[in-house]
Amino acid sequence: MVDYSSQRLDAVFQALADPTRRAMLRQLAGGERNVGELASPHDMTLAAASKHIKALERAGLVRREVRGRIHVCRLDAEPLHGGFEWLRHYERFWNHRLDDLEALLRAEDDAKREAEPPAKPAKKKPASPRPPRRKPRS
Repeated sequence: MVDYSSQRLDAVFQALADPTRRAMLRQLAGGERNVGELASPHDMTLAAASKHIKALERAGLVRREVRGRIHVCRLDAEPLHGGFEWLRHYERFWNHRLDDLEALLRAEDDAKREAEPPAKPAKKKPASPRPPRRKPRS
């Protein structure tokens, strides 16, 4: 049995893996855009832009509405939440691991400091007397 949420998460990450699709999502974050507006900054055909938009639609990140002959797209950011939660799990994991590493290194440093004998103060060398400066001859 296939886990739908896993399938959806795979589609979200697949959609986000492409820089053109990420740029399109940034455009859509500013409001609705038609396919031509989404395609124009990328110097691509409407057919190529439509393929990118279909990948975003499969991930549930974009909703397309047909208004006459114009296809208008809008952002649906809700599926990003699943990806965010997935990443957050690993953020907590790594933060915990790094905290453990920091504690271990601090304990190691403390043990080294306790094992070292106290440092002896450095002896000052007596200053060597300088000969007096001679006046230049005129």
